[in-house]
Amino acid sequence: MVLVRLLLFIALAAIGVALLLWLVTRDPRYLRFIGMTLKFTLIVLAAILMWFVAERLLAPMLGTLI
Repeated sequence: MVLVRLLLFIALAAIGVALLLWLVTRDPRYLRFIGMTLKFTLIVLAAILMWFVAERLLAPMLGTLI
């Protein structure tokens, strides 16, 4: 869970900085960066959460094999 919180904190910080830079410069590349950061964060978050679910479902089965 620490990994998820760290990912979200870093993503929110990057989005906040990019939003501030966009407000100052009105350069559209910062909006694209925000979009890419959001997409990447959601994909990585989904992968981490699927890993947690798989671990939760497979752990009892793997424990009986050992």
